[in-house]
Amino acid sequence: MQRTFHPYFLLKMSGSSQRHSHVTGYLILLVAVATLGPLQYGYHLAELNAPQDVITCHSLLGRQNVASKSLSNPSQCIPMTEAEFAALSSIYILGGLAGAITAGPISSSHGRLLTMRITGIFFILGSLIETIAESVPVMSTGRFLAGLGAGAATVVAPMYISEISPAEKRGLFGTMTQAMISVGIFVTQSLGYFFSRGMLWRIILGVGAGFGLLLGAGLCFIPESPSWLASHHNPTLAVKTLQRIRGAGTPIHKETAGWNVQEINGEEERLIRPSDLSSTSQYNQHNLATPNLKLPSVGFFGVLQDPLYRPAIMAVCGIMIAQQLSGINSIMMYSVSLLRGVLPIPSILLTIIMSAMNVITTIVCAPLADRIGRKSCLLLSIAGMGTMSLLLAISLRMEWKLFSAIAVISFVAFFATGLGPVPYIMASELVGQEAVGAAQSWALAANYLASFLVAQFFPLLNSWMNNRWGGAGWVYFIFTAFAGVSWIFVTYYVPETNGKTGPDEVWGRTTGEVAD
Repeated sequence: MQRTFHPYFLLKMSGSSQRHSHVTGYLILLVAVATLGPLQYGYHLAELNAPQDVITCHSLLGRQNVASKSLSNPSQCIPMTEAEFAALSSIYILGGLAGAITAGPISSSHGRLLTMRITGIFFILGSLIETIAESVPVMSTGRFLAGLGAGAATVVAPMYISEISPAEKRGLFGTMTQAMISVGIFVTQSLGYFFSRGMLWRIILGVGAGFGLLLGAGLCFIPESPSWLASHHNPTLAVKTLQRIRGAGTPIHKETAGWNVQEINGEEERLIRPSDLSSTSQYNQHNLATPNLKLPSVGFFGVLQDPLYRPAIMAVCGIMIAQQLSGINSIMMYSVSLLRGVLPIPSILLTIIMSAMNVITTIVCAPLADRIGRKSCLLLSIAGMGTMSLLLAISLRMEWKLFSAIAVISFVAFFATGLGPVPYIMASELVGQEAVGAAQSWALAANYLASFLVAQFFPLLNSWMNNRWGGAGWVYFIFTAFAGVSWIFVTYYVPETNGKTGPDEVWGRTTGEVAD
């Protein structure tokens, strides 16, 4: 499923023909392989949701007897308290934070392809350790390693996809990161429905290793990013790679003109500047930015020190924090235990329905980012999620079960329209090639930090508020307030990038402007 929806959907949405939209079967294959990393981020994020009671021995010993930790077969489950389970969930996010911080510099210096291959190793090792774990520390180790892979994958995959995608379809292809995260969540929730009993829960964790092997195999057949090759003294291979991605005979001079290339020979000059175009005024005007000047890469801390990049870092970090403080992971990670007994259908079945809705809505709404703009998608998504969060809080308090189910499903649907996919696109559009690695690392670091806070403290805060004031749903009033703050932030601090030729136009700077 996760490998087959791309070609049909993208070819249908990409325009009237591949020749005009530059969407080739080879490009779709590259996107499908690259997004296997984000798929595993979603898979591992939700893998403990459905089998929570089985893994923690609550279904075997009962919630009151878990502290005794008396088991005749330690392989069947791992006794742990609610606080220990919250820590086990959040250790994955800490691994993601570490992976996100390191992936940007590694991908900038050693390439996108090598970084993605490293993520595959972490996914395989982490999944295998989780599968055989018989104690909380061992399982935590596996979760942390899987988190390292997930953090790096969600940094480098969007960069790679942005750099191989045609400019006019960058928003569409960029949403595939979130689409595959949604597919990963759906797959693990579906497996949880069938394997959340006995020792079968270990199958759910073991499947993650299979996805890691699939990613590793796929990465053996895809090329390095042409943009990265061009900026690292290999423009000849960069041009040949880009031409293969776009298809034989497809003009690529406008894309190559924007590359930062230096020390090129005559053959490379001919490849980058076709003879029939090199003397025309149209090409010369497009080439005013002097692409032969190679800008040095900007490091993780350098983007904060340079006032030229600081607004972009604030914008990408802000929308990534907004994504997590919307409360989406309170649903994706804890929906089975959170909604048990308060809805008219089994909570695990509702979770699968929500995951399916997330996948479908993300795919259907993918063209919106290119049609109505990134910022409009974000504002629509935040407003809808805030409204549904308020409805969920009220309906859980009043025990209106039907309204609670509607609110949860609509909440996930609104997430998929903008706040889910769009943040992964923005970093590569708000800064130049020289700073995109650092910007993406900052964005995902902020994302994982906010996600850690939700994963670690949501179940504890939810229990405390419900016990103190009675009933359920109090915590969603907090998420409603966060939505209001996020809407104001996006309105005033996040620029529109759709239809803009580069960061200078996005920020209204004159060509060649530099920081003081």
